[in-house]
Amino acid sequence: MLKKKGKDIVSSDEDVTRMYTSYRTSRSKKLLAIIILFVILIAASLYGLTVGSYPISFQEVYEILLKRLSDLWAAIGSVDERVVWNQRMPRLLTAIVAGAGLAVAGAAMQSMMKNPLADPYTTGISSGASFGAVIAIAFGIAIGTLETGTTILAFVFALVPAAVIILLSTFKKTSPSMMILAGLSVMYIFNAMTQYMMLVVDSETMEAAYQWTIGTLNKASWSTLPIMAGVTIVGVFAIMCMTKYLNAMNSGDNYAKTVGVNVGRIRIFILVLVSIIAAGIVSFTGIIGFVGLVAPHITRIFLGSDNKLLIPGSMLVGAIVMVACDIVAKSFTTVALPIGIVTSFIGGPVFLFLIIRQKKEIW
Repeated sequence: MLKKKGKDIVSSDEDVTRMYTSYRTSRSKKLLAIIILFVILIAASLYGLTVGSYPISFQEVYEILLKRLSDLWAAIGSVDERVVWNQRMPRLLTAIVAGAGLAVAGAAMQSMMKNPLADPYTTGISSGASFGAVIAIAFGIAIGTLETGTTILAFVFALVPAAVIILLSTFKKTSPSMMILAGLSVMYIFNAMTQYMMLVVDSETMEAAYQWTIGTLNKASWSTLPIMAGVTIVGVFAIMCMTKYLNAMNSGDNYAKTVGVNVGRIRIFILVLVSIIAAGIVSFTGIIGFVGLVAPHITRIFLGSDNKLLIPGSMLVGAIVMVACDIVAKSFTTVALPIGIVTSFIGGPVFLFLIIRQKKEIW
Protein backbone atom coordinates (compact mmCIF):
# COMPACT_ATOMS: atom_id res chain seq x y z
CA MET A 1 0.00 0.00 0.00
CA LEU A 2 2.80 2.40 0.89
CA LYS A 3 4.62 1.45 -2.28
CA LYS A 4 1.53 2.18 -4.33
CA LYS A 5 1.12 5.50 -2.59
CA GLY A 6 4.75 6.32 -3.35
CA LYS A 7 4.16 5.59 -7.03
CA ASP A 8 1.13 7.86 -6.96
CA ILE A 9 3.27 10.64 -5.49
CA VAL A 10 5.94 10.17 -8.16
CA SER A 11 3.29 10.11 -10.87
CA SER A 12 1.71 13.26 -9.48
CA ASP A 13 5.07 15.06 -9.47
CA GLU A 14 5.67 14.02 -13.07
CA ASP A 15 2.23 15.33 -14.07
CA VAL A 16 2.92 18.66 -12.41
CA THR A 17 6.30 18.93 -14.15
CA ARG A 18 4.73 18.03 -17.49
CA MET A 19 1.96 20.60 -17.05
CA TYR A 20 4.45 23.29 -16.06
CA THR A 21 6.66 22.50 -19.06
CA SER A 22 3.63 22.59 -21.37
CA TYR A 23 2.58 25.96 -19.92
CA ARG A 24 6.07 27.44 -20.39
CA THR A 25 6.22 26.14 -23.98
CA SER A 26 2.77 27.52 -24.80
CA ARG A 27 3.61 30.92 -23.31
CA SER A 28 6.93 31.06 -25.20
CA LYS A 29 5.10 30.36 -28.46
CA LYS A 30 2.61 33.12 -27.72
CA LEU A 31 5.38 35.60 -26.94
CA LEU A 32 7.06 34.59 -30.20
CA ALA A 33 3.76 35.22 -31.99
CA ILE A 34 3.69 38.76 -30.55
CA ILE A 35 7.24 39.38 -31.79
CA ILE A 36 6.27 38.11 -35.26
CA LEU A 37 3.23 40.42 -35.30
CA PHE A 38 5.50 43.35 -34.44
CA VAL A 39 7.85 42.46 -37.32
CA ILE A 40 4.87 42.19 -39.71
CA LEU A 41 3.68 45.64 -38.60
CA ILE A 42 7.10 47.18 -39.28
CA ALA A 43 7.31 45.52 -42.72
CA ALA A 44 3.76 46.57 -43.65
CA SER A 45 4.43 50.13 -42.47
CA LEU A 46 7.60 50.47 -44.57
CA TYR A 47 5.79 49.12 -47.60
CA GLY A 48 2.83 51.42 -46.94
CA LEU A 49 5.10 54.45 -47.20
CA THR A 50 5.91 53.49 -50.81
CA VAL A 51 2.27 53.22 -51.90
CA GLY A 52 0.39 56.20 -53.29
CA SER A 53 -0.44 58.18 -56.40
CA TYR A 54 3.09 59.63 -56.37
CA PRO A 55 5.58 56.77 -57.03
CA ILE A 56 8.51 56.49 -54.60
CA SER A 57 10.75 53.41 -54.37
CA PHE A 58 11.47 51.57 -51.14
CA GLN A 59 15.13 52.61 -51.26
CA GLU A 60 14.20 56.29 -51.57
CA VAL A 61 11.76 55.97 -48.65
CA TYR A 62 14.46 54.26 -46.57
CA GLU A 63 16.99 57.01 -47.33
CA ILE A 64 14.47 59.77 -46.53
CA LEU A 65 13.59 58.16 -43.19
CA LEU A 66 17.25 57.81 -42.20
CA LYS A 67 17.90 61.43 -43.14
CA ARG A 68 14.91 62.75 -41.20
CA LEU A 69 15.54 60.61 -38.11
CA SER A 70 19.15 61.75 -37.97
CA ASP A 71 18.03 65.40 -37.99
CA LEU A 72 14.31 65.96 -37.32
CA TRP A 73 14.57 69.75 -37.56
CA ALA A 74 16.35 69.89 -40.91
CA ALA A 75 14.56 71.75 -43.70
CA ILE A 76 12.59 69.56 -46.10
CA GLY A 77 14.06 69.84 -49.57
CA SER A 78 12.82 67.50 -52.30
CA VAL A 79 9.25 66.71 -53.30
CA ASP A 80 9.85 63.07 -52.39
CA GLU A 81 10.84 64.05 -48.88
CA ARG A 82 7.81 66.28 -48.52
CA VAL A 83 5.45 63.51 -49.68
CA VAL A 84 6.98 60.84 -47.42
CA TRP A 85 7.48 62.90 -44.28
CA ASN A 86 4.62 65.43 -44.35
CA GLN A 87 1.90 63.33 -45.97
CA ARG A 88 2.49 59.60 -45.76
CA MET A 89 4.22 59.38 -42.38
CA PRO A 90 1.48 61.13 -40.33
CA ARG A 91 -1.14 59.14 -42.25
CA LEU A 92 0.68 55.90 -41.44
CA LEU A 93 1.10 56.73 -37.75
CA THR A 94 -2.56 57.79 -37.54
CA ALA A 95 -3.56 54.42 -39.03
CA ILE A 96 -1.38 52.56 -36.51
CA VAL A 97 -2.72 54.52 -33.52
CA ALA A 98 -6.34 54.21 -34.68
CA GLY A 99 -6.08 50.48 -35.37
CA ALA A 100 -4.29 49.73 -32.11
CA GLY A 101 -6.68 51.82 -30.01
CA LEU A 102 -9.88 50.45 -31.56
CA ALA A 103 -8.64 46.85 -31.29
CA VAL A 104 -7.71 47.21 -27.61
CA ALA A 105 -11.06 48.88 -26.90
CA GLY A 106 -12.83 46.04 -28.71
CA ALA A 107 -10.94 43.35 -26.80
CA ALA A 108 -11.74 45.05 -23.49
CA MET A 109 -15.44 45.37 -24.39
CA GLN A 110 -15.69 41.71 -25.42
CA SER A 111 -14.02 40.49 -22.23
CA MET A 112 -15.95 42.87 -19.99
CA MET A 113 -19.32 41.97 -21.52
CA LYS A 114 -18.43 38.33 -22.26
CA ASN A 115 -19.94 38.97 -25.67
CA PRO A 116 -18.15 38.22 -28.99
CA LEU A 117 -20.21 40.87 -30.81
CA ALA A 118 -19.16 43.77 -28.58
CA ASP A 119 -16.91 46.45 -30.04
CA PRO A 120 -15.96 50.06 -29.21
CA TYR A 121 -19.14 51.33 -30.88
CA THR A 122 -21.56 48.99 -29.07
CA THR A 123 -22.52 51.67 -26.56
CA GLY A 124 -23.41 54.26 -29.22
CA ILE A 125 -20.07 56.07 -29.31
CA SER A 126 -19.96 56.25 -33.12
CA SER A 127 -23.48 57.65 -33.46
CA GLY A 128 -22.76 60.31 -30.84
CA ALA A 129 -19.57 61.34 -32.60
CA SER A 130 -21.37 61.50 -35.95
CA PHE A 131 -24.05 63.76 -34.54
CA GLY A 132 -21.50 66.12 -33.01
CA ALA A 133 -19.52 66.32 -36.25
CA VAL A 134 -22.63 66.92 -38.37
CA ILE A 135 -23.77 69.72 -36.04
CA ALA A 136 -20.37 71.43 -36.35
CA ILE A 137 -20.34 71.08 -40.15
CA ALA A 138 -23.99 72.07 -40.61
CA PHE A 139 -23.83 75.21 -38.46
CA GLY A 140 -20.21 76.08 -39.23
CA ILE A 141 -19.19 75.90 -35.57
CA ALA A 142 -15.52 76.81 -35.49
CA ILE A 143 -13.22 76.75 -32.49
CA GLY A 144 -10.22 78.35 -34.10
CA THR A 145 -11.05 76.52 -37.32
CA LEU A 146 -14.04 74.53 -38.54
CA GLU A 147 -11.98 71.35 -38.46
CA THR A 148 -11.07 71.91 -34.81
CA GLY A 149 -14.70 72.64 -33.95
CA THR A 150 -15.79 69.43 -35.68
CA THR A 151 -13.21 67.39 -33.77
CA ILE A 152 -14.14 68.84 -30.38
CA LEU A 153 -17.91 68.44 -30.84
CA ALA A 154 -17.43 64.88 -32.15
CA PHE A 155 -15.36 64.03 -29.07
CA VAL A 156 -17.86 65.58 -26.64
CA PHE A 157 -20.93 63.92 -28.16
CA ALA A 158 -19.12 60.57 -28.41
CA LEU A 159 -18.90 60.57 -24.61
CA VAL A 160 -22.63 61.25 -24.17
CA PRO A 161 -23.69 57.57 -24.51
CA ALA A 162 -21.21 56.59 -21.78
CA ALA A 163 -22.62 59.36 -19.57
CA VAL A 164 -26.15 58.03 -20.15
CA ILE A 165 -25.10 54.50 -19.15
CA ILE A 166 -23.33 55.80 -16.03
CA LEU A 167 -26.49 57.75 -15.12
CA LEU A 168 -28.66 54.66 -15.64
CA SER A 169 -26.30 52.64 -13.44
CA THR A 170 -27.49 54.68 -10.45
CA PHE A 171 -30.99 53.23 -10.97
CA LYS A 172 -30.27 49.81 -12.46
CA LYS A 173 -27.54 47.19 -12.15
CA THR A 174 -24.76 47.68 -14.74
CA SER A 175 -25.08 44.31 -16.45
CA PRO A 176 -23.79 43.71 -20.00
CA SER A 177 -27.39 43.51 -21.26
CA MET A 178 -28.24 46.89 -19.75
CA MET A 179 -25.16 48.52 -21.28
CA ILE A 180 -25.83 47.10 -24.75
CA LEU A 181 -29.55 47.98 -24.71
CA ALA A 182 -28.86 51.49 -23.41
CA GLY A 183 -26.18 51.94 -26.09
CA LEU A 184 -28.58 50.80 -28.81
CA SER A 185 -31.25 53.21 -27.58
CA VAL A 186 -28.86 56.15 -27.61
CA MET A 187 -27.52 55.06 -31.02
CA TYR A 188 -30.97 55.10 -32.63
CA ILE A 189 -31.74 58.51 -31.13
CA PHE A 190 -28.48 60.03 -32.39
CA ASN A 191 -28.84 58.35 -35.80
CA ALA A 192 -32.32 59.81 -36.21
CA MET A 193 -31.11 63.33 -35.31
CA THR A 194 -28.07 62.97 -37.61
CA GLN A 195 -30.23 61.87 -40.55
CA TYR A 196 -32.61 64.78 -39.96
CA MET A 197 -29.72 67.25 -39.87
CA MET A 198 -28.35 65.89 -43.15
CA LEU A 199 -31.78 66.23 -44.78
CA VAL A 200 -32.25 69.91 -43.96
CA VAL A 201 -28.76 71.17 -44.92
CA ASP A 202 -27.61 72.03 -48.42
CA SER A 203 -25.99 69.43 -50.68
CA GLU A 204 -22.42 70.73 -50.15
CA THR A 205 -22.72 70.53 -46.37
CA MET A 206 -24.35 67.11 -46.60
CA GLU A 207 -21.46 65.84 -48.72
CA ALA A 208 -18.90 67.11 -46.21
CA ALA A 209 -20.81 65.49 -43.33
CA TYR A 210 -21.14 62.21 -45.22
CA GLN A 211 -17.41 62.07 -45.97
CA TRP A 212 -16.66 62.50 -42.27
CA THR A 213 -19.09 59.77 -41.15
CA ILE A 214 -17.59 57.05 -43.39
CA GLY A 215 -14.10 57.38 -41.90
CA THR A 216 -10.97 58.69 -43.58
CA LEU A 217 -7.25 59.19 -43.03
CA ASN A 218 -6.98 61.88 -45.70
CA LYS A 219 -6.86 64.65 -43.09
CA ALA A 220 -4.09 63.09 -40.98
CA SER A 221 -1.32 65.54 -40.11
CA TRP A 222 1.50 66.13 -37.64
CA SER A 223 -0.65 68.70 -35.83
CA THR A 224 -3.51 66.29 -35.02
CA LEU A 225 -1.45 63.16 -34.35
CA PRO A 226 -0.04 64.08 -30.87
CA ILE A 227 -3.49 64.67 -29.34
CA MET A 228 -4.97 61.50 -30.80
CA ALA A 229 -1.91 59.43 -29.88
CA GLY A 230 -1.75 60.87 -26.36
CA VAL A 231 -5.38 60.03 -25.56
CA THR A 232 -5.02 56.55 -27.05
CA ILE A 233 -1.74 55.71 -25.28
CA VAL A 234 -3.05 56.76 -21.86
CA GLY A 235 -6.29 54.82 -22.37
CA VAL A 236 -4.54 51.68 -23.64
CA PHE A 237 -2.04 51.75 -20.77
CA ALA A 238 -4.90 52.03 -18.27
CA ILE A 239 -6.70 49.06 -19.84
CA MET A 240 -3.50 46.99 -19.74
CA CYS A 241 -3.36 47.67 -16.01
CA MET A 242 -6.90 46.22 -15.73
CA THR A 243 -6.17 42.87 -17.39
CA LYS A 244 -6.58 40.81 -14.20
CA TYR A 245 -10.07 42.26 -13.74
CA LEU A 246 -10.91 41.61 -17.39
CA ASN A 247 -9.79 37.98 -17.02
CA ALA A 248 -12.01 37.57 -13.97
CA MET A 249 -15.03 39.16 -15.70
CA ASN A 250 -14.40 37.05 -18.80
CA SER A 251 -15.06 34.01 -16.58
CA GLY A 252 -18.44 35.39 -15.53
CA ASP A 253 -19.72 37.92 -13.01
CA ASN A 254 -20.26 35.30 -10.29
CA TYR A 255 -16.65 34.13 -10.47
CA ALA A 256 -15.38 37.73 -10.56
CA LYS A 257 -17.33 38.53 -7.40
CA THR A 258 -15.93 35.49 -5.59
CA VAL A 259 -12.36 36.73 -6.19
CA GLY A 260 -13.21 40.17 -4.83
CA VAL A 261 -13.91 42.17 -8.00
CA ASN A 262 -16.46 44.97 -7.70
CA VAL A 263 -18.02 44.10 -11.06
CA GLY A 264 -20.31 47.11 -11.39
CA ARG A 265 -17.64 49.68 -10.57
CA ILE A 266 -14.96 48.04 -12.74
CA ARG A 267 -17.39 47.71 -15.65
CA ILE A 268 -18.21 51.42 -15.54
CA PHE A 269 -14.52 52.35 -15.27
CA ILE A 270 -13.58 50.22 -18.29
CA LEU A 271 -16.54 51.66 -20.20
CA VAL A 272 -15.20 55.17 -19.55
CA LEU A 273 -11.72 54.15 -20.74
CA VAL A 274 -13.09 52.53 -23.90
CA SER A 275 -15.28 55.55 -24.60
CA ILE A 276 -12.36 57.97 -24.24
CA ILE A 277 -10.14 55.88 -26.54
CA ALA A 278 -12.83 55.48 -29.21
CA ALA A 279 -13.91 59.12 -28.95
CA GLY A 280 -10.31 60.31 -29.23
CA ILE A 281 -9.90 58.29 -32.43
CA VAL A 282 -13.21 58.82 -34.26
CA SER A 283 -13.18 62.56 -33.58
CA PHE A 284 -10.13 62.77 -35.87
CA THR A 285 -10.78 59.95 -38.35
CA GLY A 286 -14.54 59.53 -38.50
CA ILE A 287 -16.23 56.16 -38.11
CA ILE A 288 -13.91 53.25 -38.94
CA GLY A 289 -15.83 50.01 -38.59
CA PHE A 290 -14.95 46.36 -37.98
CA VAL A 291 -11.38 46.88 -36.72
CA GLY A 292 -12.41 46.78 -33.06
CA LEU A 293 -14.64 43.78 -33.72
CA VAL A 294 -12.44 41.62 -35.96
CA ALA A 295 -8.92 42.23 -34.58
CA PRO A 296 -9.57 40.67 -31.12
CA HIS A 297 -11.10 37.58 -32.75
CA ILE A 298 -8.07 37.13 -35.01
CA THR A 299 -5.78 37.55 -32.00
CA ARG A 300 -7.61 34.90 -29.96
CA ILE A 301 -6.80 32.31 -32.63
CA PHE A 302 -3.07 32.69 -31.89
CA LEU A 303 -2.94 33.94 -28.30
CA GLY A 304 -6.08 32.69 -26.59
CA SER A 305 -8.33 34.69 -24.25
CA ASP A 306 -5.83 35.68 -21.52
CA ASN A 307 -6.06 39.47 -21.60
CA LYS A 308 -2.43 39.83 -20.48
CA LEU A 309 -1.51 38.61 -23.97
CA LEU A 310 -4.76 39.39 -25.79
CA ILE A 311 -4.57 43.15 -25.20
CA PRO A 312 -1.02 43.72 -26.59
CA GLY A 313 -1.68 41.16 -29.33
CA SER A 314 -4.90 42.89 -30.37
CA MET A 315 -3.06 46.20 -30.39
CA LEU A 316 -0.59 44.85 -32.96
CA VAL A 317 -3.23 43.03 -35.04
CA GLY A 318 -5.45 46.13 -35.12
CA ALA A 319 -2.53 48.27 -36.29
CA ILE A 320 -1.63 45.71 -38.98
CA VAL A 321 -5.24 45.55 -40.20
CA MET A 322 -5.45 49.34 -40.46
CA VAL A 323 -2.11 49.66 -42.27
CA ALA A 324 -3.11 46.87 -44.68
CA CYS A 325 -6.51 48.48 -45.36
CA ASP A 326 -4.82 51.84 -45.93
CA ILE A 327 -2.48 50.23 -48.47
CA VAL A 328 -5.54 48.85 -50.27
CA ALA A 329 -7.27 52.24 -50.08
CA LYS A 330 -4.29 53.95 -51.73
CA SER A 331 -3.67 51.29 -54.37
CA PHE A 332 -6.68 51.42 -56.69
CA THR A 333 -7.39 55.10 -57.33
CA THR A 334 -5.46 58.32 -57.76
CA VAL A 335 -7.30 59.69 -54.71
CA ALA A 336 -7.23 57.38 -51.68
CA LEU A 337 -10.56 55.79 -50.80
CA PRO A 338 -12.04 56.56 -47.36
CA ILE A 339 -10.59 53.84 -45.18
CA GLY A 340 -13.94 53.21 -43.49
CA ILE A 341 -15.21 51.75 -46.76
CA VAL A 342 -12.20 49.43 -47.07
CA THR A 343 -12.32 48.19 -43.45
CA SER A 344 -16.02 47.38 -43.76
CA PHE A 345 -15.63 45.76 -47.17
CA ILE A 346 -12.77 43.55 -45.94
CA GLY A 347 -13.85 43.16 -42.32
CA GLY A 348 -17.32 41.80 -43.11
CA PRO A 349 -16.15 38.71 -45.05
CA VAL A 350 -13.25 38.14 -42.63
CA PHE A 351 -15.61 38.18 -39.65
CA LEU A 352 -17.99 35.79 -41.43
CA PHE A 353 -15.04 33.46 -42.14
CA LEU A 354 -14.01 33.53 -38.48
CA ILE A 355 -17.56 32.62 -37.44
CA ILE A 356 -17.64 29.66 -39.84
CA ARG A 357 -14.11 28.56 -38.92
CA GLN A 358 -14.71 28.62 -35.17
CA LYS A 359 -15.38 25.00 -34.12
CA LYS A 360 -15.63 25.46 -30.39
CA GLU A 361 -17.06 27.92 -27.92
CA ILE A 362 -14.35 30.24 -26.63
CA TRP A 363 -16.41 32.31 -24.24
